[in-house]
Amino acid sequence: MQPCSAAGADLALRYRPRFMSDAIHYACQRCTACCRWPGFVKVGDAEIAAIAACLGLSEHDFIQRYTRLRAQRDGLALIDKGDSHECIFLDGRDCSIQAVKPVQCAGFPNTWNFPGWREVCEAVPSRRPAPRSANKCTAPAV
Repeated sequence: MQPCSAAGADLALRYRPRFMSDAIHYACQRCTACCRWPGFVKVGDAEIAAIAACLGLSEHDFIQRYTRLRAQRDGLALIDKGDSHECIFLDGRDCSIQAVKPVQCAGFPNTWNFPGWREVCEAVPSRRPAPRSANKCTAPAV
């Protein structure tokens, strides 16, 4: 599977999560542990549109080929690769839809995580810098 282009990236950026305001931010190291964890990756309408565009598919074809109905019948999720729990878009240690990956993927582990995630995830914790005030300006010396 070839990585997708950024064709749908502009659409996907509008639906990225706002990270929690905790003082600690975890920087993804692309260890892919979350991509192999049992469960499902929810995809909504905007994500379906962005991923389908990125892959050069119609939304209908994308849904038929790469999604399944979630167990509670409350939406769609990406399918797994074969009998594993591995994401269908995981190619070795790379995400073939990185530019438009689902909000759930982009938010891990900062906006959501699962019990025991620190034992399997290689994300590196760091302190968030204090936000800069938009009202403060400093004129350069002349």
